[in-house]
Amino acid sequence: MQRILLKLSGEALAGPRKTGFDEETVRKVALQVKALAEDGMQIGIVIGGGNFWRGRTSENIDRTKADQIGMLATVMNCIYVSEIFRSVGLETSILTPFECGSFTKLFSKDRAIRYFAQGQVVFFAGGTGHPYFSTDTGVVLRAIEVEADVILLAKSIDGVYDDDPNENPAAKKYDEVTLDELIARNLQVVDMTASILARDNKVPMWVFGLNEENSIVNALKGSFRGTKVLV
Repeated sequence: MQRILLKLSGEALAGPRKTGFDEETVRKVALQVKALAEDGMQIGIVIGGGNFWRGRTSENIDRTKADQIGMLATVMNCIYVSEIFRSVGLETSILTPFECGSFTKLFSKDRAIRYFAQGQVVFFAGGTGHPYFSTDTGVVLRAIEVEADVILLAKSIDGVYDDDPNENPAAKKYDEVTLDELIARNLQVVDMTASILARDNKVPMWVFGLNEENSIVNALKGSFRGTKVLV
């Protein structure tokens, strides 16, 4: 694989803190990404905002405004994680679908591809730039646009299950599942919009636990222990 898109869970990056950032966790991610970049891999990153804002956290806030808060949470996450990546020697850029002053640059496919060619890790912040679309949909959209070979979904759980493993200890974990099965069984590893978009554009997704040792590197080095969602 030449180009991957890595989706990081905001909650997973918060580590045991649950909110905000856990620098040790983020640094471990940075070192794994550096190892892949040094092997010539082109890497894009999308980060959720759940460590600051989870969906409609307040029912008293208009949905559009709530989603805008979530988009800004992802921008904060990308700025922070980008700086940790830089501290280990990586070159990075942050692209958003809306203007953020001097904090980021405006997304375009040409700009992203140019940064990839320069060896930079490219952060795609701000989701799609529109309300009612999650970062799940955002990562699939960006993967399609930049022609990524696979989406790696690094989550707080270690794969796709037939039920919530936090509530049902007997939940069954899948080693492989197709996008059609994911949609038919409503397995909700990503939201339905993202699942259908991935299926229609033939984008595979590999789901695994971020907190497992070297899980990102292992996903691409033959030691994958999560779930492959196939086209």
